[in-house]
Amino acid sequence: MNQILPAKFAVVNIGELVTLAGPARPRVGPEMRDLGTIRDAALIVENGRIVAAGSMADLRKSIGRKVTTVDAGERVVTPGFVDAHTHLVFAGNRAAEFEQRIGGATYQEIAVAGGGIQSTVALTRKATEDELLTQARLHRDWMLRGGTTTLEAKSGYGLNRETELRMLRVLDRLATEGPVRIVPTLLAAHTVPKEFATRRQEYLHSVTAELIPEVARLGLARHCDVFCDEHAFTVAESRAVFEAAAQHGLGLRIHAEQFRPGTGAALAAELGAATADHLEAVTEAALRQLLAAGVQPVLLPASVFCLGRDQYPPARTMIEMGLPVVIATDFNPGSSPAPSMPFVMALSCIAMKMLPAEALTAATINAAWSLGLGDEVGSLETGKAADFVVHECADYRELAYFVAAPARPRVFIAGIEVTL
Repeated sequence: MNQILPAKFAVVNIGELVTLAGPARPRVGPEMRDLGTIRDAALIVENGRIVAAGSMADLRKSIGRKVTTVDAGERVVTPGFVDAHTHLVFAGNRAAEFEQRIGGATYQEIAVAGGGIQSTVALTRKATEDELLTQARLHRDWMLRGGTTTLEAKSGYGLNRETELRMLRVLDRLATEGPVRIVPTLLAAHTVPKEFATRRQEYLHSVTAELIPEVARLGLARHCDVFCDEHAFTVAESRAVFEAAAQHGLGLRIHAEQFRPGTGAALAAELGAATADHLEAVTEAALRQLLAAGVQPVLLPASVFCLGRDQYPPARTMIEMGLPVVIATDFNPGSSPAPSMPFVMALSCIAMKMLPAEALTAATINAAWSLGLGDEVGSLETGKAADFVVHECADYRELAYFVAAPARPRVFIAGIEVTL
């Protein structure tokens, strides 16, 4: 039974508190296995912030008899998940294409035939802002029920000024209404819209010279993303988008090396992007470039799974090289209709051989740093936002072990329990 909590309260009877306390930077190598776990623990929250996290024996006097308590029932408490790559806003779905892929059609074949991103673009352009908001709110709530408390979300299904701005306004409205923290990203360079198929440079100019400056002026996005691939944008075209974005103060993120090497990872390193996402086909040489440039890899195994492919990103190689790996859902209507971070954790362990501790680190503190929020969320440390989840298990490894379990954890954001 949920309760209305005062400004100060304590979570007690925590069987396993995963704090992820550590250095003020992304975790690498063996650090990704160090979860800062405390058993028989307690957490003190005041005014939406963490006041203390430690053993019950150490905090018993600080809690006292007058402080309201929440009984965790000897369960696991972790930071809220941070989903660092989503396509939250879109109209309709692509269930018909899902069926086509099962029948043998490839993602690229569907796209060439007018499906894929272009089919979602057509539906999204027709939808009103309120209609998009309603559907995006549903998607957000799916994620929230699974323990996601912060997420990055992209535009990219408008591919024209009017609809791209509409999508970003939807994200702004969702962020304002809360409770989930939302980091907006402009992805107008998702693919070339079909009406510009023979006028690629004209569309590219509209993005770099018109849309990016307007979005930056309106403060509707923190980052700019590009899909660098043979059926999207070339490396040279991606460079033009990035240069415009950097000029207007937007951070850089890139869809890179999803289907073949040489599609964006080196560019991300050269221009100092915050992240390079996908990386299924990345080479070790490109990974060394990302490492040297401090670019965080964001791995999206659910998109590999949902497309029925078997080439997963080389997560173990990345971890052994010292790259600060992030995992995310890539939630979208085509290649990854998968909103669950626990499922992505399970898939990262099963298909990419990440240890459960590494997957949890990649889904929380490392993801937070990739969004520029590592000082605010992603771990349970004094002064940080009280974004945490009381899970329905006694061992953090169960989050990945029980694949797609229909769990209903208790979710807290800024010290307020969220009920859905």
